[in-house]
Amino acid sequence: MTTTDTADTADSHAIDNLTPRQRIFAIVGASSGNLVEWFDFYIYSFCALYFSSAFFPKGNPTTQLLNTAGIFAAGFLMRPIGGWLFGRVADRYGRRNAMMISVLMMCGGSLMIAALPTYATIGTAAPFLLLVARLFQGLSVGGEYGTSATYMSEVAQAGRKGFFASFQYVTLIGGQLAALLVLGILQLFLTHDELKAWGWRIPFVVGACAALVSLYLRRSLHETTTASERKSEAAGSVASLLRNHRRAFVTVLGFTAGGSLIFYAFTTYMQKYLVNTAGMSTETASRIMTVCLLIYMLLQPAFGALSDRIGRRTSMILFGALAAIFTTPIMTTLRHVSSPLAAGALIICALAIVSFYTSISGLVKAEMFPIEVRALGVGLSYAVANAIFGGSAEYVALWFKQAGHEPYFYWYVSVMCALACLVAIRMPDPAKSGLLK
Repeated sequence: MTTTDTADTADSHAIDNLTPRQRIFAIVGASSGNLVEWFDFYIYSFCALYFSSAFFPKGNPTTQLLNTAGIFAAGFLMRPIGGWLFGRVADRYGRRNAMMISVLMMCGGSLMIAALPTYATIGTAAPFLLLVARLFQGLSVGGEYGTSATYMSEVAQAGRKGFFASFQYVTLIGGQLAALLVLGILQLFLTHDELKAWGWRIPFVVGACAALVSLYLRRSLHETTTASERKSEAAGSVASLLRNHRRAFVTVLGFTAGGSLIFYAFTTYMQKYLVNTAGMSTETASRIMTVCLLIYMLLQPAFGALSDRIGRRTSMILFGALAAIFTTPIMTTLRHVSSPLAAGALIICALAIVSFYTSISGLVKAEMFPIEVRALGVGLSYAVANAIFGGSAEYVALWFKQAGHEPYFYWYVSVMCALACLVAIRMPDPAKSGLLK
């Protein structure tokens, strides 16, 4: 028996014979890095209300937020590169290796932001260095999504894949929630001026330190691919992906565009919307979003389990149709709401609709591609659509607001979700493809 054959057999045996407890530990290990990655990435958005004035000249608060959102969007432009790079690494060198590298890169980007001098200290170099750090983080997150989605879909128990795969967004939302909780704690102990002066740096340090725990957990993960699969000529090949799996690639692009756009509209942008449009205080908006994200996180396993019963395609159709119908009425009502309780209820209704998508999005994408190009197919297609539509959500919303046509953004989201519904109607049920056992 050759060395390759031995490694091939060992890899196959390791994943095929995992006990339920080992599979759960594998989900937790993969999810831990996902949580850290998204905590670091979203803390930028949530703290922007405090540090936007530190990196740009004094002026209109909306203009400063617009500049900050532009850098946030720029980070998304690196995601396709990260999706390609880490997808190739995952398909050719293993999912575990790719996930370990991505979490270390995010750590470095967060430490850089935490230590950056302000505009008052170094002038225009400050926003430039902030952009560099965001590009570095964007590269990392671009690789994290596809690799972790692929790994979690492969290690999940057959028949309950929707339920187990939903924990990707449990941790993704958990990262946002942790970011809000840390910010809430700082708001209790620091004044508004202290947060604007230096307190906003603390969450970036916290996220960077948490990456060490994730790295430790990921080191012990079982690999889900075999040596022969990783050495396949097609493994991690963009040419093979686009030549042989073009329809799957375009399908993922289609429903990710609407899914990513509405996800960011009702999560990262919503805090700013409540402050900048509804007229609520920053602290009130943070508390509302903390409760809403907690409920949203808890909804993911329920909607994932539902998809195991009704099918992925049905869940995706329900998402697109309901989002297209209700997004504009919900955001229009939120624009004039004054009660925190009413605002929270409306946001939760919207997030429940989005849960039809987020609970299974990674699994649906993974089920469309064969194992030799799965991480690349999931990561690259998601990253392209996410960069164009998800990453620009805040910028487009603020641009419409500044132009005096804020409701146009609501209709933009509705139309994109309608397109996602049409794509879902035309796609076959991924669970019946046979590509993911």
